[in-house]
Amino acid sequence: MMNYFKNSLLARVLLALGVTVLMAAPLRAASTQTPDELIRKLSTEVIEKIKADKDIQAGDPKKVSEFVDTTIMPSINFERMTSLAVGRGWREANPEQQRRLIVEFRILLLRTYSGALSKVTDQTVRLKPFRADPTDTDVIVRSELVSRRGPPIQFDYRMQKIGEVWKIYDVNVLGVWLVETYRNQFAQELNNGGVDGLLKSLGEKNKQYAQG
Repeated sequence: MMNYFKNSLLARVLLALGVTVLMAAPLRAASTQTPDELIRKLSTEVIEKIKADKDIQAGDPKKVSEFVDTTIMPSINFERMTSLAVGRGWREANPEQQRRLIVEFRILLLRTYSGALSKVTDQTVRLKPFRADPTDTDVIVRSELVSRRGPPIQFDYRMQKIGEVWKIYDVNVLGVWLVETYRNQFAQELNNGGVDGLLKSLGEKNKQYAQG
């Protein structure tokens, strides 16, 4: 079970993070869609883009980074995602430390998940019934990743409405929320060395990744 979870994690996380307005429609048009409509349309297009690019599937660092910057980041409230993952350390950090935490966390996600892009093959997304009040600004969109090779995989999105635009800030995979997972990891680093200690640890790990 652990190997299955590990091998399929990036497909689910990148699909969750990879819902991007730029790949489907102008931002103005996308803003009129409900969160589940946006997820349905855009996640499907992201899957197709991954399937069509062998370099992305192979985890090529340059292509994956470009893919993230151009098709993922526009749909992510990454500052909120980072602040929630860092937890109390975010409140203790000064603006420069917060900026560095965002940079290092982005690299960490690339480093952790890029190798699993090759697992995106025949998957499709199936959304579960979405219920929310029209005035809600913070919702969960629940879905499943469906494949012929195994049972459906649960993955859900936490989304926040900023102005007229919905953005993702957390992902749930098989009952495990991404932000909570990293918050538990980062808490140990913060307890040991504070914000600077966390930044040092992230920087060292990311440097090792960059060196191959």
